[in-house]
Amino acid sequence: MQNNTITHKIATILPTSKGLRIHPRIGRRAPGTRSKRIQESPNYQDGKFVNSIPTDVCQDGYALHFIKNRLFGNYTASPPSKIPLKPLHPESFKTMPLQGSRAFWLGHSCALIEIDGIRLLVDPVFSRVISAVCFIGLKRFHPKPIAMTDLPKIDVVMISHDHIDHLDKSTTQYLAAKGTFFQVPLGIGALLKKWKIRESQFKELDWWESYTVGKVRLICTPARHFSGRSLFDKNRTLWSSWAIIGTKYRIFYSGDTGYSNHFQEIGHRFGPFDLTLMEVGGYDPYWPDIHLNPEQAIDAHLDVQGRHLLPVHWSAYDLSLHDWDEPIKRTVKAAKQKNVDLVTLHIGDNIEFGQQFSSSRWWEKIK
Repeated sequence: MQNNTITHKIATILPTSKGLRIHPRIGRRAPGTRSKRIQESPNYQDGKFVNSIPTDVCQDGYALHFIKNRLFGNYTASPPSKIPLKPLHPESFKTMPLQGSRAFWLGHSCALIEIDGIRLLVDPVFSRVISAVCFIGLKRFHPKPIAMTDLPKIDVVMISHDHIDHLDKSTTQYLAAKGTFFQVPLGIGALLKKWKIRESQFKELDWWESYTVGKVRLICTPARHFSGRSLFDKNRTLWSSWAIIGTKYRIFYSGDTGYSNHFQEIGHRFGPFDLTLMEVGGYDPYWPDIHLNPEQAIDAHLDVQGRHLLPVHWSAYDLSLHDWDEPIKRTVKAAKQKNVDLVTLHIGDNIEFGQQFSSSRWWEKIK
């Protein structure tokens, strides 16, 4: 059994029993026209963003469940040995893919996507430790396959929501200093402004709104989750999934989300998708509304009419009370049962559309 300290996880997760998380960097209310857009959003009610259906962030009894499992649970929270990576270098990005699109998995929910000559970076977090409070943090199980300073020019960063494993201050400021543009859900612009990022470098979208860069359309699509980086800013910013529509290929990223009929609606409007990036880890029976479990991820993939499925949001952090590799084991089993074409990559590897690719069960070699 391999557990982290109870102090560490209580600071990170325990407050969610009231729908809250402790985070050090508190957001701000959006001023001026951005505030007006928020007020007019159909997804904003009584001073907060809301889900389209009733959603329980955390069920009663979680505190006892958490303490019991942290103290006495028989599970392996982190890998017992090093996770193998496929290192990337600047030379890896000298040329664009022959068939118009490829996607690199950089670990957790971070992906670098090249499509129609545009480079997108999804939910980048390059800090080795993400802070839950000023003196405690979650350390990533592995280094990134590429240094942040070695990244190629990024045209657009796409953020799904403001939680610290998806939106990182130091990463965001570094990319902004390079002139990168940010596409974010409503409300997150206030946080970017606080971090000294120019308003001309970001655009906020509500669900079903879109932004076009080159020949690629980026659509902010619904998710079922929550937001907040402190005890005092619960649901002041919107959460989302993303649909990426190119001239030939289509990609869907789920973001953090629970299961609902929004997947079918997205599939109806924008499917079929050549690739889906579906979150498969971080679930718990006490928060079934806000995170997909592996079996639901397979169903969501089918709902949006996906072809290939790349599982994300696993093997990076100790975020829940399951074995570190349980998400991928369950995903593989569920995909086989429903004949879903699963793409399991080494961290740093990529799938190039229109080309042969090979999956790897690298987690099975970690003992």
